[in-house]
Amino acid sequence: MELWINPACAKCRTAKAELDAAGIAYTERRYLDDVPTATELAAVLDRMGLQPWDIARPKETREAGITLPRDAEHRADWLAAMVADPITIQRPLITADDGTTVVARDPETLAGVLARARRT
Repeated sequence: MELWINPACAKCRTAKAELDAAGIAYTERRYLDDVPTATELAAVLDRMGLQPWDIARPKETREAGITLPRDAEHRADWLAAMVADPITIQRPLITADDGTTVVARDPETLAGVLARARRT
């Protein structure tokens, strides 16, 4: 399991604490320091069936000046912009060993990750 976090984020700290409490092994990636490549981010999005703008943090995206159209033609531009300013990427992102990837911001999604991990 891989957990992309920003340590300053309360939801990231909660996800990490829940995984630790459950004894679930994971690799922590501080994605602001270890910035994903556009290819890595695209793979995460593909696993979730989402587009870059679907996981863009609205406030941070505005602050970064990302005003690209939300369409397939500009997908690569979105990826490049988010990699250039990774604070714009929603968090925490969890990729399970089976490849399932989610944005675990809400308790229900995080509970689903924990339940699946306990079954494996």
